[in-house]
Amino acid sequence: MTHRWRLFDDFEAALSRPADRFDDGMRLDPLRAARAGVPEVVYAAAKRPEDVITALRRLAGPNGRAIASRCSEASIIAVERELGLDFEVDVQATTVIIHQSDSEQPRTGGKIGLITAGASDIVIATEARVMAEEMGCVVTIARDAGVAGLHRIVGPLRAMAEDDVDAIIVAAGMDGALPSVIAGLVPVPVIGLPISTGYGYGGNGDAALGSMLQSCAPGLAVVNIDNGIGAGAVAALIANRAAESRRSR
Repeated sequence: MTHRWRLFDDFEAALSRPADRFDDGMRLDPLRAARAGVPEVVYAAAKRPEDVITALRRLAGPNGRAIASRCSEASIIAVERELGLDFEVDVQATTVIIHQSDSEQPRTGGKIGLITAGASDIVIATEARVMAEEMGCVVTIARDAGVAGLHRIVGPLRAMAEDDVDAIIVAAGMDGALPSVIAGLVPVPVIGLPISTGYGYGGNGDAALGSMLQSCAPGLAVVNIDNGIGAGAVAALIANRAAESRRSR
């Protein structure tokens, strides 16, 4: 059993003891990255700014770093004001990372490609990129390469082939056709990220999700609508496993 799987013993032991709980009832999982390879992300959209701050501070305590997604402007302002003296605060789209000055972003050797079909997909794609980078991967990005002008994908795919990426995330709204096209061209796993952009019927991401789920191209996995965190996590788990295999050769 490798060290990665021996961490399951820690989980088994944890089940036999009471969970740590603060008076406010917030129960966090700061050891998730060590156990499962994916850090806990604070989902800020449904939380008060003060709860976001509390969660980030507690997660960053043992890890030196913490991440929150879907932060409102009020939450971002509050985090910068309250945590800016103790941590460095990095705001990217609606995602916030806090880290201690001596905490460096991990580097695993995992390599991921990220392709967006249009400029409207950037915010959610940024969420996926930030997540993958926080899990130690290097992300090669190609923007605005949708199927309406398919010639635009040739150069980016060539660059990703030269980088020998381990997985590719493809973010697309409208008809969501681009992930199927990419999955039929590349020899690595593709993660389809449906985006809630488009006109009228199906324009809230339903059409993109349905198109990706009905893909005839094997090798395409699909996350939920606008789930950039999930897409980044899946791609990074794949890439990090591939990087570990390269190191062990």
